[in-house]
Amino acid sequence: MTRYDDLPYRTCVGMMLINERGLVFVGRRAGVEQVDDSYVWQMPQGGVDPGEDTWLAAKRELYEETSVRSIEKLAEIPDWLTYDIPRVVAGRAWKGRYRGQRQKWYAVRFIGEDNEINIANPGDGHKPEFTAWRWEPMQNLTGLIIPFKRPVYERVVKEFASLAGAQAGT
Repeated sequence: MTRYDDLPYRTCVGMMLINERGLVFVGRRAGVEQVDDSYVWQMPQGGVDPGEDTWLAAKRELYEETSVRSIEKLAEIPDWLTYDIPRVVAGRAWKGRYRGQRQKWYAVRFIGEDNEINIANPGDGHKPEFTAWRWEPMQNLTGLIIPFKRPVYERVVKEFASLAGAQAGT
């Protein structure tokens, strides 16, 4: 059996979807990563297929989780951000193959209407990742995410903070 510290990171992407008011999409997560029901909200994220471009993966994942296609790319964090999942969860999450995620993050402007968002029947027939969704001020995101992902969200918010004000016209 592979030791936790020797497990690799799963390569993933994350998307900060910002509306015209400068608010950010968050979804109420349904899944095995939940270790505390207090922190069940997150931004869309998901795995990168072997050989897949990260920007294309991010657009695909956003569509598969929200049905959203009406976006404009605003920014990208050049670094890969990582987090470790708790050891108690590691044996169940991703069938015990990974210790956490290595993520490339993008910020995008949502240029569609809210009725484009469909988490109940997401794009390409994928299983729903979220049970509810809402628009949230960017500064609130770190308090909504599960604690082991919080350092990544702190960095994402710091990197993209200027985009919320620009979107809101402030």
